[in-house]
Amino acid sequence: MSDAIISYAAFILADAGLEITSDNLQAVTKAAGANVENVWADVYAKALEGKDLKEILSGFHAAGPAAGAAAGGAAAAGASGEAAAEAAEEEAAEESDDDMGFGLFD
Repeated sequence: MSDAIISYAAFILADAGLEITSDNLQAVTKAAGANVENVWADVYAKALEGKDLKEILSGFHAAGPAAGAAAGGAAAAGASGEAAAEAAEEEAAEESDDDMGFGLFD
């Protein structure tokens, strides 16, 4: 549970634009009434040292649509995402049958 508390404290500090240090993490957790061992604050502070937590989190959001757009040409041509997924599944099924020698019209 301590790691979750420290994680939330890191998010609070990042949102406030404050540096994520062991002391700041401890101050936020104590202000919230939580008792967390110093080792957790030290580990998180060291792991996030020199990193922008907001930038890291925004990277997850940006990766989702980019991966979806690369899924197939139908999506790029203006087809809906659902139609593109169905087309990709059908194409994969056709290729699978052809690879095994079980084509529909053999």
